[in-house]
Amino acid sequence: MDYLLGIDIGTYSSKGVITTLAGDIVASHEIAHDLSIPRPGWAEHDAERDWWGDFRRLSQTLLAKSSIDPGRLLAAGCSTIGPCVLPVAEDGTALRKAILYGIDTRAGSEIDLLSELIGEEEIFARCGNDLSAQAAGPKILWIRNHEPEVYDRTAMFVSGTSYLVWKLTRQWVIDHYSAASFVPLYERRRGEWSASLSREIVDPRRLPRIAWTTEIAGRVTREAADATGLPCGLPVIVGTIDAAAEAVSVGVVEPGRMMLMYGSTLFMIAPVGRPLADRRLWSAPYLFPGTHSLWGGMATAGSLTRWFRDGFARELSDGCDEDGGESAYRRLEGEAEQVGPGAGGIVVLPYFSGERTPVNDLLARGMVFGLTLAHGRAHVYRAILESVGFAVRHHLEVFRELGTRVGSIRAVGGGAKNETWLRIVSDICRRPQEVPRIAIGASYGDAFLAGVGVGAFADVRDISAWLREVREIDPDPVVGALYDRRYRTYRRLYRNTRGMMHELAREEWTQPP
Repeated sequence: MDYLLGIDIGTYSSKGVITTLAGDIVASHEIAHDLSIPRPGWAEHDAERDWWGDFRRLSQTLLAKSSIDPGRLLAAGCSTIGPCVLPVAEDGTALRKAILYGIDTRAGSEIDLLSELIGEEEIFARCGNDLSAQAAGPKILWIRNHEPEVYDRTAMFVSGTSYLVWKLTRQWVIDHYSAASFVPLYERRRGEWSASLSREIVDPRRLPRIAWTTEIAGRVTREAADATGLPCGLPVIVGTIDAAAEAVSVGVVEPGRMMLMYGSTLFMIAPVGRPLADRRLWSAPYLFPGTHSLWGGMATAGSLTRWFRDGFARELSDGCDEDGGESAYRRLEGEAEQVGPGAGGIVVLPYFSGERTPVNDLLARGMVFGLTLAHGRAHVYRAILESVGFAVRHHLEVFRELGTRVGSIRAVGGGAKNETWLRIVSDICRRPQEVPRIAIGASYGDAFLAGVGVGAFADVRDISAWLREVREIDPDPVVGALYDRRYRTYRRLYRNTRGMMHELAREEWTQPP
């Protein structure tokens, strides 16, 4: 029997699987790691420890747990959070901690500068995306402006997946889907780095080669084999960002389907039949030649429930929680169930790290609106869950305005274990969600994509054979009518307080570290 390996590096944890070609899980494992927030608006990972260290430990543990002959592995695939920016030296050594995706909002001034130098219309026309906190280009420029000694020593600016693939194969490569987030460096129509757009930021020769996700990037070197336990010469695909791999893991590979990933952030991807671009969303080639996608992402989701648990329900975890906090979340979920829809009149804006799509506002701030002395912890927690539902509805309205047909919505990620949360989102959006029984996540998609790369599958749609027992979360139309009113309040709150949010945020940024 032959096997496939998939490993994904997330914001707070890393996961890996070994599967058969039929999609059966032979072994799985998860490792927790920290997210570094050295200053408000910053988010970083230690690439050597959190990315490569987790990959090594996962591969070794998976091989030990599975007891398979490593020589029966056909291929490996990996994904990471993204887009991230990691400057590395000629020998691949990380020169600073990696600057993470849209939850890191440090490069606001660089966004303004590039918008002025290049022109917002020029950037959008050629990249298919505006500059935002999600864009990698301004973060590279931030390093150039604030850490010139690091910038000058950098041989290559890479994503997380590119870094892992290099560690395994000694090849610098990035997939088109990830490269499209390196705004304004990637020119969408040509599918390559743009020398003219990159002029103010970085020489394109200091960026990885661009390829498609399932192409073979290289093979595991002897040094990497010794570090990971993987066989020397094992094919490694180019890989991608975690959200795209997670979409593949639940069969979102063709138009008409959408993935909702309930992770530290909430991310959604919808394959579309032709290139589309809208300033409220992000667009990119999808993972395979001739494919296209629209996607959106909140800055917070699971990170917000984690913040609430650690700050306001610590006693649910301290001294009695050995499952990474899951039992604490279950108890909070139970408390939220006792509170009716609408959370007793509380409405939360979940912009605790600014907001990505569809408002694209680095300076947005979170809000808990409508508090009274009659409210308790359960009301606020439920309102947080509802705020994510309101944000999903906002996105779906934008997708609909663009004429994108979403026939089915697949829910995945750690938050999809929260039945209360799923029902809330379906009720608010008045849309059913499909939840596969096997919802391992991006690492499962990585394993399948690796199989595609070595020809183990004839078509990417063969992932449908890996999906088992998909259940449906149906909306309650009566509850949905109540949420219609709350949603209107949610939308007005941001519009009416945006100016004050920006004032507070600018004051915060002028304070010394």
